[in-house]
Amino acid sequence: MMRIALTLVLALTAAPLAAQDMSVFKPGPVLTEFGAHAPVPGMTQLPADSQFAIAFDVATPAAEGSTNRGFDSAARFLNMHVANGVPPENIRLVVVVHGKASLELLTNAAHAANPLSRQGDNPSGKLVEALLEADVRFILCGQSAAAYGIAPEDLIPGVEMSLSAMTAHALLQANGFTVNPF
Repeated sequence: MMRIALTLVLALTAAPLAAQDMSVFKPGPVLTEFGAHAPVPGMTQLPADSQFAIAFDVATPAAEGSTNRGFDSAARFLNMHVANGVPPENIRLVVVVHGKASLELLTNAAHAANPLSRQGDNPSGKLVEALLEADVRFILCGQSAAAYGIAPEDLIPGVEMSLSAMTAHALLQANGFTVNPF
């Protein structure tokens, strides 16, 4: 009994220590619904001539009912760098998608019909559309598309398909893109 009480007390006192203050994180200025980021005290504006060519590798699907964290990382990268002085035209982002995350590039109709998805509307669909509108490219691994029964017409308009995620990354790297590890 004493051991249970001690465990409960430790768990309750540790919870506030692990809490994070997310109230300072706000979306924008490019994507107003996604990509929340926080200002950094003492941070000066980045040089306006900064250039970024970043590829994000996303294979992990979103938690149920959430948008994909890997997709949101691209949105956060775009928002925080524009907010800190980098012109949007100096930021080239590509999200290479493979594995089960492939299902999050489907239209709502295709997502609902695919027996491997969670069914219903695609919870990441609006985020993907917003990123595409902001000139972020999405490239789907063709091998994953074959494995998950995804046809080109099932994809959100604007999503591209490559022979494989490996092929996409090799071509992007040859064109000066680096892979963001987050």
